[in-house]
Amino acid sequence: MSSNAGDGIPTISLLYRLKKLLPADKEAHKLLEPSQYLNYKIGIIRGDITKLQVDAVVNAANKRLLGGGGVDGAIHRAAGPELLKECRTLGGCETGSAKITDAHELPCKKVIHAVGPVYDDWQKEESAELLAGCYTTSLKLAVENECKSIAFSCLSTGIYGYPSLAAASVAIKAVKGFLEGESGDQVDKVVFCTFEMKDVDAYNKLVP
Repeated sequence: MSSNAGDGIPTISLLYRLKKLLPADKEAHKLLEPSQYLNYKIGIIRGDITKLQVDAVVNAANKRLLGGGGVDGAIHRAAGPELLKECRTLGGCETGSAKITDAHELPCKKVIHAVGPVYDDWQKEESAELLAGCYTTSLKLAVENECKSIAFSCLSTGIYGYPSLAAASVAIKAVKGFLEGESGDQVDKVVFCTFEMKDVDAYNKLVP
């Protein structure tokens, strides 16, 4: 997969220029400082993550890594039975972490299986820490496997019950922190791939 993978996915900067995305409000800026540099590296798209031609896609997996419903099921169906066979060799995955496999019949190069937390309203900080771990570990795996572009599904916002606005805030902060860190220059593009309208609205509100 070439480093140009994902070129057709609009960056935040392009979405602003096309007036398809409005600058985040002042409340959002209290959480996330805007960065023109990152606006050229981060993309947002609403659609089917299994169709994206990026180096790696991040699956919203469960701890067993054996497929499931929603995005997880869609990725396994699109990748074909060899993905499940490979996942069976991984021994599962802890919540807040991720593991990587080949993509098999998907148009990407790798699939990163991230296990997000079931949201706990009584332990919001722990939920946030585990969710951030999914994004950070996924990005580390991408770098280790020479994946220059990576697309994230909306982790934990489905049946795991994580509120979309809170999850988007954690995701953006974690990605921002990684891209501004020592390995950030090894990633050319990070894509937030939304599908449900509640997730679309959350990213549109928070992305600076």
